Amino acid sequence: MARTRRQRLGDFGEKAVTKVPCPQCKRESVLKQLPINFACADVICTFCGYLAQVKTRENNDIDSLPRYLLGAAWAPFKERMDSGIYFPLFIVTVDAERCRYSIQYLPADLQSPSMFVPRTPVQHLQSDQDGKASRSD
Repeated sequence: MARTRRQRLGDFGEKAVTKVPCPQCKRESVLKQLPINFACADVICTFCGYLAQVKTRENNDIDSLPRYLLGAAWAPFKERMDSGIYFPLFIVTVDAERCRYSIQYLPADLQSPSMFVPRTPVQHLQSDQDGKASRSD
């Protein structure tokens, strides 16, 4: 099945993050994309096992952080959060032409539950061809 525009944007962000050194072991060229739909993480360090999430937003001002980011699977994320487990977060902001991008990093120890808002489960949404979601109920 063809990837949606939003999924392709996410793929771009994950590939961009694999070009930076691992924040934990500092080695270069060791961050790799995890398989699609891997729960709560998008990249892994093949040397030290470091895991992180990647969120990508499109904005022509690549130096400003987005006001919000769409979350992933809320149930497994909330279960980890309730247990005090957070994954570091890379925020990739890319221009519409995908010529320029910036990468911001938010370590796990700076995250708290107040930063996250529940998201409507995917099964309650239906997508159009461009990946825009709307309620089905």
